[in-house]
Amino acid sequence: MEHHQVAIYLAAMTAGGLLGGLAPAAGPGPAHAINPVLGALLFVTFLQVPAAELLRSLRDGRFLAAALVVNFVVVPLVVAAMCAFLPADPAVRVGVLLVLLCPCVDYVIVFCGLAGGSGRRLLAATPLLLVVQMLLLPGFLYLFMGSDLAGIVEAGPFVEAFVLLIAIPLALAWTLQAWAARRPAGQQVADAATTTMVPLMAATLLIVVASQIPGLDDSLTDVAAVIPFYVAFLIVMAFAGKAVARLLRLDVPGSRAVVFTGATRNSLVVLPMALALPAPYALAAAVVVTQTLVEVVGMVVYVRAVPRLVPCPPPAASGSAAP
Repeated sequence: MEHHQVAIYLAAMTAGGLLGGLAPAAGPGPAHAINPVLGALLFVTFLQVPAAELLRSLRDGRFLAAALVVNFVVVPLVVAAMCAFLPADPAVRVGVLLVLLCPCVDYVIVFCGLAGGSGRRLLAATPLLLVVQMLLLPGFLYLFMGSDLAGIVEAGPFVEAFVLLIAIPLALAWTLQAWAARRPAGQQVADAATTTMVPLMAATLLIVVASQIPGLDDSLTDVAAVIPFYVAFLIVMAFAGKAVARLLRLDVPGSRAVVFTGATRNSLVVLPMALALPAPYALAAAVVVTQTLVEVVGMVVYVRAVPRLVPCPPPAASGSAAP
């Protein structure tokens, strides 16, 4: 399964699209399953990183600085440049802002690992990225759209996401690691759990797409206008992430991880926030959904493109040839 991950993920997205299109009434059911399956995916991801190594990664100052700069300095500047060209509809604009200003903390780790990036360092940075975006998002919304809008966005979904998707899976993973270090049975359970990575990722993509496709039916024309912006964001952030990583002299795995964290957005967490907005902003949820679909396809491309954008250095030449 690991050798055919990309094909499996594309098949899962296709199945999710068919399910969402043919059985739109099932939408609320898959939506309720997003957090549990995503939490299980992150538990397995955390399980593959020893606790001691995760803590050491938090002391990697240059990588953390690169992740913070690319997400909270470069990304807002890119979004500010886009704002001049976005549709005038406030609901569309707030949807774009919500999703593009918040870095991803979940499946980015999986795609980063597939491209040879340092998923472990990115994994260590996820709690920090979630907390910082929670603190900065109201200020960014105020700068881009004014105080009235910033006041209607609540922090509740961010707190819930941190507990359900970061704190609990991490605690469970560390507990299983401790058991595996002391008992053969624990090691067997840990080994079995790690084999579920690909199926869980496929299930996550299927459920997300199936739950969100029905919400696009009545607003396809309105949200189609933002697709070029999402595609442009992915292209621009690939080169911007590489530039930040080069500026801070990161190694190849760290540089690839910075590219991924700058490009991927926190759509699964901000979607509940968009759904909770007042009725005049109902279209914002469809705009967030659209970014999810564009990004997942973009990540499949990134897995192949990023290793070429940030290639491994050539092997050092062996000694000179004998005369």
